[in-house]
Amino acid sequence: MRAGAGLTPPLAIDQHSPRVGPVDAPVPGTALTIGDVARRTGVPQATLRVWEQRYGFPVPLRLESGHRRYTVADVDTVLDVLRRRDAGTRLDAAVEQAVRQAGEGPQVDVQSAFAGLRRRHPHLAVRRLRKSTLSALSWAFEDEFGARAEKAYLFGGFQRQEFLTTALPRWTELSRVAQAAYVFAEGAEPSAGGPVAVRLGEDTPMLREWVVVCDAPGFAVALVAWELPGQVGVPDRARTFEVIWTLEPPAVRDCARVCAQVALEAGAPGAVAVQRAMAAEAPAQPSDDAASAALFGRAVAYLDRVTAGPATVL
Repeated sequence: MRAGAGLTPPLAIDQHSPRVGPVDAPVPGTALTIGDVARRTGVPQATLRVWEQRYGFPVPLRLESGHRRYTVADVDTVLDVLRRRDAGTRLDAAVEQAVRQAGEGPQVDVQSAFAGLRRRHPHLAVRRLRKSTLSALSWAFEDEFGARAEKAYLFGGFQRQEFLTTALPRWTELSRVAQAAYVFAEGAEPSAGGPVAVRLGEDTPMLREWVVVCDAPGFAVALVAWELPGQVGVPDRARTFEVIWTLEPPAVRDCARVCAQVALEAGAPGAVAVQRAMAAEAPAQPSDDAASAALFGRAVAYLDRVTAGPATVL
C-alpha cells in the first residue's frame, strides 16, 4: 500500500471477543458464513464487507444465491490483521502484510514477466520480432479480448510514457469492460476513467519489456517481450525484441501474477484484491480453437497492413 494514505475510520470491534489463539475448525466439507467469521474474530459483518470493498480482503467464495462463504484460513488472516493493527500498524498496511504472511497463493520471486514465463514454462517458443510486427500482434490480441467483452484482468507494459500515451485511448476502452486493468511505464501518469497507471522505477526489469496479458475465465492470452540491448540509434519501428506468446491458461496466470506483484509493490490502487484473485489456480484447458482462429485472422490482417506501409489503428 502507498505510504501516507488517508486516515482510516475506527473499526467497530467487540473488545471482549477473542483475537488470538487457535480457531475451531468447521466440520469437514462445510464453509463459514460471514456471521461465523464475525463471531470468531469480533469484527462486525458490516466491517468485513467494508474491508472487502476497500482493501479486497477478505475475498469470500460466492454461492449461486450470492451468500458469502469463508474458510478457517480467512479467519486466521483476519485475526492476524487485528493483531498487527493493535500493534500500531495502519489498517491498509496490516491487511497487506497479513495477506502476504498467509501465503495464500504461489510466491512470485521475479519482477520480469518475460523471465517468469521462461523460468516456469521453458517449453514456450521464443522468437525475435521487430517492433512493427510486435505491434500488429498486440493489436490483434487487444481487439479479440475487447470484442469478447470478458470480465478480464488486463495488464499492459509500454516501457515509456510516450508509448503509453499513444495506446491509452485503446486501453481506456478495454478497461471499461474489464474486471481490472493496469498499465506499466516509466513515468506513467494516471488518467481519469482509464486503466490504473503503474510507474516503473529505473531498476524495474519490466521497464525493458512489452506486455499484453488478458486473464479471463473463457479467454487467456499473454504476449510478452523484452528489448534486446545495443539498439541505440535504431529506428523505433525496427527495434528488435525476443517474444513469447501463449494461450495456455496456467502460463497466462503466472504472467498475470508477476504483473499483479509489480503493481502491488508500486502501491497501485486495488492491487491487493487483484493479487488475491490471481492466487487461484487457472483452468487447465487452453482457450478454444475458435479463439485461436480469431487471433490468427486478426494478426494476419494487421500484419498485411504493416507490410503495406506505416500501420494505422482504425
